[in-house]
Amino acid sequence: MSATATPAPSKSPAPTSGPNTPAPPPSRRAPGGRLRRWLGNGLVQAFLAVVGLVWITPVAGLLLSSLRSADDSASSGWWTALSAPGQLSLDNYTALLANAGITRAFWNTVLISVPTTVLVVGIAALAGYAFAWLEFPGRDWIFLAVVALLVVPVQVGLLPVAKLFGHLGLFGTIPGVVLFHVAYGLPFAVFLLRNYFADIPREMLEAARMDGGGEWRIFTRLVLPVGRPAIASLAIFQFLWVWNDMLVALLFADSSSQPLTVELQSQVRQFGSNIDVLAPGAFLSLIVPVVVFFAFQRHFVQGVMAGSVK
Repeated sequence: MSATATPAPSKSPAPTSGPNTPAPPPSRRAPGGRLRRWLGNGLVQAFLAVVGLVWITPVAGLLLSSLRSADDSASSGWWTALSAPGQLSLDNYTALLANAGITRAFWNTVLISVPTTVLVVGIAALAGYAFAWLEFPGRDWIFLAVVALLVVPVQVGLLPVAKLFGHLGLFGTIPGVVLFHVAYGLPFAVFLLRNYFADIPREMLEAARMDGGGEWRIFTRLVLPVGRPAIASLAIFQFLWVWNDMLVALLFADSSSQPLTVELQSQVRQFGSNIDVLAPGAFLSLIVPVVVFFAFQRHFVQGVMAGSVK
C-alpha cells in the first residue's frame, strides 16, 4: 500500500495593498538633478554657447586692443590682429607698469577690495550665526532693522557720510572708502548668511552642544564648514562690487587713494584717445575679478545649487 505525499501548504502572497499597508517610501532625487537634466539639453547647451560667445567677444577685443600699438588701433579695428598677429606685442603693458598713476591705483584697489571683503564676510558670518541660533532680547527686531537697511540706496548716504568723515579725518583716505563699503555691504551679507545658517539642522548643533562644544567652537568647526558655499558666493560678489565701484571712490578717495576705476576715468579725461594706456589698464581691471571668480568657482556653484534645492 503506497503512501501518498501530502503537498505542503503554499504560502499566501503578502497583500500588496490595504488600509494598514505602509506606503512605499518616496523616491529621492539627487539635489539639483532636475537642473542638471535641463542644462544637459542640447538646445539649452547651444543657447548657452551662443551667450558665452557674445559675452567673450568684447573681452577678446579688449585683450587684442591692449596688445596693439596706438597707430594700429587708430587705423584699423581690433579684429585685424587675427589675420596679422605681428601687430601684437607686450609694449603697452611695459608702459603701463611704468605709469606711476596706474600702478598706484591698482594697489589702492587691492587695499580697498581685500579688507572690505574680509571684514564684510567675517562680521556677517558672526552676525548671521547670532541671528539664526542665539537667543537674546530683541533679536528679531534687530534683524528686521538690518533687513530694512537693504532698501536704503547708496546715494542717500553719500553727502551725510562725507561730512561725517570730514569731521573724523577719514575723508579722502583708503580706510574711509573701506568703512563706507563695509557699512553698506553688511545688511545684504547678514541677511544672506543668516538665512543660510538657519537651514542647518538643529540636531547637528544640539549634538555638538551635548558633546561639550561652546558657541565659538560650534561656529568655527561646524557652521563655517557647512556654510562655506554661501560664504564663498558672498565673498565673490562683495569683491566684484567693490573692485568695480567708481561712485563711492569718486567722492571719498583723493588723488593718492583713488582706485583703478577712477584713475582710468581721469586718464580718459586728460588724454582722450590714449588707447595704448586705457586698453591694458581696463583689461588689468577686468582680469583680476575673472581670476578670483574661477578660483572660487567650485564653491560658488555649490552655493547656487544648494540654494536651488532648499
